[in-house]
Amino acid sequence: MTTPTASGRTVRFADFPTLTAALDFAATGETGINLHSLRGELVEALSYARLREVSLVLARRLLALGAKVGDSVALIAETDGDFVRAFFACQYAGLVPAPLPLPAPLGGREAYIEQIARMCASAHAKILIGPAGMAEWLKDIGAAGDLAFSGSLAQLPEDAGAALPQITPEHPCYLQFSSGSTRFPTGVLVTHKALMANAVAITRDGLQVKPHDRAVSWLPLYHDMGLIGFLLSPLTSQMSVDLLPTGAFVRRPLLWLDLISRNGGTIAYSPTFGYELCARRAEAASIDHLDLSRWRSAGLGGDMIRTAPVEAFAERFAAVGFSEKAYVASYGMAEATLALSMAPLGQGLKLEILDIERLERDDLAVTVGSDAPRARAFARCGPALPDHELEVRDADGAVLAERQVGRIFARGPSLMGGYFEQPEETARVLAHDGWLDTGDIGFLVEGEIVITGRAKDLIILNGRNIWPQDLEWTAEREIPGLRSGDVAAFSVPGDAEEEEIVTILVQARGGDADSRAALVESVAGVLRARHGVETQVKLVGAHALPQTSSGKLSRSKAKAAYLAGAYERA
Repeated sequence: MTTPTASGRTVRFADFPTLTAALDFAATGETGINLHSLRGELVEALSYARLREVSLVLARRLLALGAKVGDSVALIAETDGDFVRAFFACQYAGLVPAPLPLPAPLGGREAYIEQIARMCASAHAKILIGPAGMAEWLKDIGAAGDLAFSGSLAQLPEDAGAALPQITPEHPCYLQFSSGSTRFPTGVLVTHKALMANAVAITRDGLQVKPHDRAVSWLPLYHDMGLIGFLLSPLTSQMSVDLLPTGAFVRRPLLWLDLISRNGGTIAYSPTFGYELCARRAEAASIDHLDLSRWRSAGLGGDMIRTAPVEAFAERFAAVGFSEKAYVASYGMAEATLALSMAPLGQGLKLEILDIERLERDDLAVTVGSDAPRARAFARCGPALPDHELEVRDADGAVLAERQVGRIFARGPSLMGGYFEQPEETARVLAHDGWLDTGDIGFLVEGEIVITGRAKDLIILNGRNIWPQDLEWTAEREIPGLRSGDVAAFSVPGDAEEEEIVTILVQARGGDADSRAALVESVAGVLRARHGVETQVKLVGAHALPQTSSGKLSRSKAKAAYLAGAYERA
């Protein structure tokens, strides 16, 4: 039986000095964390009271390994009770958990072992804890990374009677890798003070949590939206949460909606592609058993918001109680703990339909009718959360007026103090006055932020700023047979006389030579017609484009693989 929603409780909005204090208080109630299997069945109902009790015991067992206060502990972030217990044991022991990803579904063992060993080294972790089912992998990672301990919670030594430290707001709370798949992982060090500041902004101001609220998530726990949004924030407002493994959602997306319906979920988030997967799967499945009428905050975050799939989801599930007014567009990043802005509740998506030509040529957000030849809808992501600030600046650092497009900067109490052991990288993005260069591009309108792209992904061609997602979405929408995630667009250096070459990778599912050649020409033709861009189109095999563990296209990995010659024989 799951932990109750406890609709009669009095909510405290994360007004605690530390995460341990938040758990101490949550443990006085009946709510907790409910872990589900790949089939959506309840595996464990872990009350906050029981979590606190077990975590205090495990904290002393961790210290029996010889770990000292402030040491990092690497945790393989399986969506199970052991990860949750290990994470909070670290909190009480004064250790710094660093959640790490699970193996990719089609990834190789050797590459994964190398990746995790590299991330452990980056975190300066000598202890690695993972699922018991990965025992052999953990042993190999331990050998590759020269770790003092690499195993499961059950293998920890007995309690040696170590005294637990007093945790302070300035103490490091966790280490969040913002780019764990790269050659040089970047860890964001978040203090208890920063976490609690963000949790207050999320629960009190953004979501305005009510006693009857219940959260439901499939998001990976090594990602900031999964970890902070749907493990830590619910706890800080004493909310019960239902967690589904990411792999379960990828295989059977409707399990997420089934959990929301079955347990009365009111708050659940996903990147756009999650809503798209559900709507697509529901085309051939019965949904009459669902009741989504209690889902009041259907959050959107983690990627660029595409309006067509979101509208299709609302239309498909309106019959079972879903309201398009439940959509909440949000903006944030690991460097800000999680959230920087959230759209007002109960209004649904508020769109800016812009002239893409003026956007590309003049860096201006000029509205047009939806039937204009080169129009695209962008979602407003709300104003900065209380005590936080957002500015849009030009290349010289001058603050821009509303509707002028530039680089987004952020400041506030939930920003990181810096990247872990990377002072030069920290200095590159974080100024002495506390302003963070987010690396994102966008504009402000009526005080609300609108995101138009990532600076590092931007394609600059003949003075035009071209967003790769625009090219990808046009091809996927207009070429029959292409699906979301089938196209990756980026630029690569040309020769001495040529500027950047716009390269398009397209997943092709079979076909003879003539049909493949026709696909290449169709993609090139539609991008030439719609965007005025000459492109180099390359077909790759089905499932050849890399994805994140949650099924989202990884454009950066696709570009890296292309430059490394991975697609030469495709």
